[in-house]
Amino acid sequence: MKDIVITSKIIKRELRIWLACFLLAFLLNIVAICIYKTSWVEAFSQIGYVLVISIVCYALLAFFRLLAHWLLRAFRKGRK
Repeated sequence: MKDIVITSKIIKRELRIWLACFLLAFLLNIVAICIYKTSWVEAFSQIGYVLVISIVCYALLAFFRLLAHWLLRAFRKGRK
């Protein structure tokens, strides 16, 4: 059985992608606070929801990235 090697470059790239998803979810929380004119304490008290939203966003993005990878791979094999 082959070992799976995940390089530090890949780990850093995935962490950056998840951080972008987290920042997007946090910004959505800030926008919601501004729109509904609620207390700014909610920016930190709702961090659990922000974390869950960022994980869902990352999972959706990973699904679409994987789908694109499979499609590109299938089209490349078809040309050869």
